[in-house]
Amino acid sequence: MLHRLSPLALVAALVVATPASAADYAIDTKGAHASINFRVNHLGFSWLTGRFDTFGGTFSYDASAPETSKVSVEIDTNSVNSNHAERDKHLRNEDFLDVSKFPKATFVSKSIEPAGDGKAKIVGDFTLRDVTKEITIDAEFVGAGSDPWGGERAGFKGTTTLALADYGITFDLGPAGKEVYLDLHVEGVKQ
Repeated sequence: MLHRLSPLALVAALVVATPASAADYAIDTKGAHASINFRVNHLGFSWLTGRFDTFGGTFSYDASAPETSKVSVEIDTNSVNSNHAERDKHLRNEDFLDVSKFPKATFVSKSIEPAGDGKAKIVGDFTLRDVTKEITIDAEFVGAGSDPWGGERAGFKGTTTLALADYGITFDLGPAGKEVYLDLHVEGVKQ
């Protein structure tokens, strides 16, 4: 059910070594301050929306050199949640995510291209159903600073679009349902 990811594009855990001025962050899924949401057109009549409830990851960020930033995310595909149990069962089977064979999806950034005004293009490899494709996430810096608990945080939002067929998902959702739109919200806690 996934296609192009945006900071979905964000999945878990390794950050490549970065310059000393870059800070490393863990995506705050424990506090539910991050989300990977999706929508896909259903038969041209409406939008089916959902999210992945279980994922994790890390990112590094240097405000003075954003192009050195890195992102790594891992998604538990079994955690797909469209707020409808029978549909979620179908999304987990071989027509879509095939979670028994492919229990996770991942995103690992390859480059960050600053675009001004806190915006950037995050280019990376997204893997779903054992197929890896390069995708671009349109990202935007939301804010950074001290939190009320003595920590430091940074947050971003992003969007991307994935073509279902690129990942071997050919179930017919009508001519308007060939792509999945991802909407990502990421808040990280400085490590």
